[in-house]
Amino acid sequence: MTLTILYFAWVREKIGRDGEALDVPAGIMDVAGVVGWLASRGGGYAEALGDLARLRYALDQAFVGPDAPLDGARELAIFPPVTGG
Repeated sequence: MTLTILYFAWVREKIGRDGEALDVPAGIMDVAGVVGWLASRGGGYAEALGDLARLRYALDQAFVGPDAPLDGARELAIFPPVTGG
């Protein structure tokens, strides 16, 4: 399954790109699985994605939690929580 993954704010800065289309390995069924797989790439991926609780997610532009099933989604956006000020 090909999934377009978008990175925002400091996640984008640590990874060094704003997005990519990747073939998700068979057996990965939810957002946490994708994020864990990406973090296993090391470097900026591990630094940005190592703590699921620090991030927010959207599947096909709908906010979801890390336990959300992929269910054929085409796009996953990963971003830090928005802060005011």
